[in-house]
Amino acid sequence: MDEKQNIEYKESWRREYLKWVCGFANAHGGKIYIGINDRGVVTGVENSKQLMADIPNMIRDTMQIISVVNLLRKDGRDYIEIIVNPSTYPVSYNSEYHYRSGSTKQQFRGAALTEFLLSKTGQKWDKIPVDNISVSDLDKESFDIFRREAIRSKRMTKADLDMTDEELLDSLSLMVEGKLKRAAVLLFHRHPERWVTGCYTKIGKFGKGADLLYHDEVKGSLFIQADRIVDLIYLKYLKADISYHKETRVETYPYPRDGVREVVFNALIHSNWADNVPIQIRIEDDAMYISNSCLLPADLTVDALLQRHRSTPHNPDIANGFFRAGYVETWGRGIQKICDECENHGTAPPEFIIDSRGIMVKMTALSKAKSITAPDKPVTAPDKPLTAPDAAQDEPPTAPDTAQDEPPAAPDTAPNKVEAVIDFCVIPRSRAEIQNHLGMKHRQHFIKEYISPLLMSNQLAMTIPGKPTSRNQKYIAT
Repeated sequence: MDEKQNIEYKESWRREYLKWVCGFANAHGGKIYIGINDRGVVTGVENSKQLMADIPNMIRDTMQIISVVNLLRKDGRDYIEIIVNPSTYPVSYNSEYHYRSGSTKQQFRGAALTEFLLSKTGQKWDKIPVDNISVSDLDKESFDIFRREAIRSKRMTKADLDMTDEELLDSLSLMVEGKLKRAAVLLFHRHPERWVTGCYTKIGKFGKGADLLYHDEVKGSLFIQADRIVDLIYLKYLKADISYHKETRVETYPYPRDGVREVVFNALIHSNWADNVPIQIRIEDDAMYISNSCLLPADLTVDALLQRHRSTPHNPDIANGFFRAGYVETWGRGIQKICDECENHGTAPPEFIIDSRGIMVKMTALSKAKSITAPDKPVTAPDKPLTAPDAAQDEPPTAPDTAQDEPPAAPDTAPNKVEAVIDFCVIPRSRAEIQNHLGMKHRQHFIKEYISPLLMSNQLAMTIPGKPTSRNQKYIAT
């Protein structure tokens, strides 16, 4: 009989093999045979009677567990069987926590150890309450996004959502004894990276090798990131292949949008945020790689991942928030949906690369629509500043608005408002959208003091640089 998940062979006894006992106890239990070589052949042990007394005592004294130890005999040779039952609580050996995975023994360290200890006590990382933060500290836009998407997906009705933010959090089980859980902070706080350093998403466009052409960091609550990441990828990083069917313009992108969306949402939900590692999206000409830190079940292989499997979210409260918003299902169908979207789009199946640090999903670009810089030339500010008469052509005013908002006596290009414009324009926004977001009514003053300076300093760029006065003009942070 070969070694496997629950069987280990050792030719002789050494005290260090107590680590294997610890590993079996922390996993699914198993048996260790002393006096059998790796080929499963009984070689025997000479001091079997002494070991029958020593081994049970060592296991009890070092790990406070009881294991059955049997003396067996074959072909005139004694060998020992140690039966280790799975433990319902964490078992340590000399303050080390070991785990049996496959036919190997691993030691828990860092975030993996934290997750293991929490799981053994019935806790999840995202359920832990956070001190010194209240509902009033959370972000209004994040609540607006949740309510909008929950109604749109029909997961909740308008009547269901007619409650205060605190009542909503309580209904989503995001509070415990009056305190916000970590999940609430990540889902609804404007700057969750203050509590979880790596809670954001990095997107980069790469040329050959390590040649980084340009990149973005999408920060904000997980709902804000979910609302913006896919739009940003398709507006700034990808270019569609254009064809025509009769008079209809057909745009074909390198990757299926719903498939990319599903991968991104899965990364946001299942990331092991305790690792403080952001989600990373690497976009090349021929492929896109989306990776996140995560802790998959020890027995979940790539093959098992591609089959029907039980939904076991790493962050159940975060997953529930995304489900209530209508972003995801709850039946473990995400992987199958990604594969189906790729097949329908005509691209190669996604590749799932799993290692001890996390998971990476590789999506191959459609051959006729490669991932390239969009647009073809770098987006820059126009040769001359956008003046008030030009901007007036963007959309006709409904009524003279110069009297609606008196220009301030001193320039009001305060850093906080400039930052607000740049933060709001992480995805393309129209002039009216930006102006309304800042609560300003005086159009010419707004363009003169904000849009034009940010364009000239290349902090903002036009999406249609060849037509500065286009009605469809939008602005994006560079």
